[in-house]
Amino acid sequence: MQVDGKVVLITGSSEGIGAACATAFRQRGARLSLTARSQAGLEAAGGAGALVTAGDITEEQVRRSVVNRTIERFGAIDILINNAGMGMYAPSWRAAMPDVRRMFELNLFAPLAMAQLVVPHMRERHSGTIVNVGSIAGKVTLPWFTMYSASKYALGSWTDGLRMELKPYGIHCMTVCPGYVKTEFQRHVLAGRPPEKVLQGKRFAITAAQCARAILRGVERNARTVVTPATGWLFVMAERLLPSFVDSRMAAINRETESAG
Repeated sequence: MQVDGKVVLITGSSEGIGAACATAFRQRGARLSLTARSQAGLEAAGGAGALVTAGDITEEQVRRSVVNRTIERFGAIDILINNAGMGMYAPSWRAAMPDVRRMFELNLFAPLAMAQLVVPHMRERHSGTIVNVGSIAGKVTLPWFTMYSASKYALGSWTDGLRMELKPYGIHCMTVCPGYVKTEFQRHVLAGRPPEKVLQGKRFAITAAQCARAILRGVERNARTVVTPATGWLFVMAERLLPSFVDSRMAAINRETESAG
């Protein structure tokens, strides 16, 4: 896909990966529609000419407003990037159910609802791309992040099914699975904190700009799945080929965290 001139709607775009995507796609000549809860953050990320809609994407009226305003301003939505999401560090057997439901609302049901609003417009034009930002935790379950992993596994599975559903209509769907990215993600989690060994691994983290560039390249080449950094595929392969070993290592890291707590 040629991004120049395309209309890109990005959720969760006031900071982090979403804001970096706004910059990357704007530099390629895209026209932007951005949404998140922070008006100031959206204005900073969007720059001149961007349409910004502040609000909580888990609310139906906000979703409808974002889509309607985008079509009114630009006449189309070529690329939808479902980026908004949140995490929770808590054992699933004692996680607070209201928090779990809130996380799934943002990580899974909001992207689904956005797609249901946008797909009819894409079908009319027989073109479009839907990008769902998941996580490497949606490829390999992390026991200190179990319910977050479950939400991202569900997002990835849905994206695969959606791609097959929409292929006859000229619409492509892509899953993005970032590893550790240097953002404010940890500050917004619903509960807990990651294991110390995971925090120590931050030195191998990529920047939001690097992640955004990987997403842009994926869109341009119609990729099915983007894992960034690409070395994350080694982790996925290890889990597939040596599941017992990976389970043991993950459980050991998680035990250390439980003991420390």
